[in-house]
Amino acid sequence: MKNGIFLENKWGCWGAAWKENKLFALHLPGSLQGAMKKIDLNQDPFLKKVAREISEYLEGERYSFDIPYLLTGTEFQRSVWQELLKIPYGETRTYGEIAKKLGSLGRARAVGGACNKNPLAIIVPCHRVIGSDGDLVGFGGGLSLKRKLLDLEGGRF
Repeated sequence: MKNGIFLENKWGCWGAAWKENKLFALHLPGSLQGAMKKIDLNQDPFLKKVAREISEYLEGERYSFDIPYLLTGTEFQRSVWQELLKIPYGETRTYGEIAKKLGSLGRARAVGGACNKNPLAIIVPCHRVIGSDGDLVGFGGGLSLKRKLLDLEGGRF
């Protein structure tokens, strides 16, 4: 496993963890823990692709990702994450709507818990999930970053 900071831009420092050219964690600005080394992208073609796609997304030039990744979690978490992948760019869903889609009406909090454990935020777009009253709630990178991402996408909330 490798990890490190692979991108620094106006949004902040982005980190990643990957193995055998599959991303399994994306660390958002403000969520990096401990000292991480900076990655020389010229020495790692995989991370260079990840940096390019994240940068394109943040510039409004990309609406989905082609980065190979690996999602590990419980069966319920993976089912939530698969639903998140179905939320179109620029749209939002509530935690309750996701729970209902999964046949788990009344498990909105469990959906929130799965979103909280999402290791690939932005790629698996948990920022597109909002509270039932339209409020921004819960996001690993902070609500300010969540708002910026939704503003970038022109999302309604």
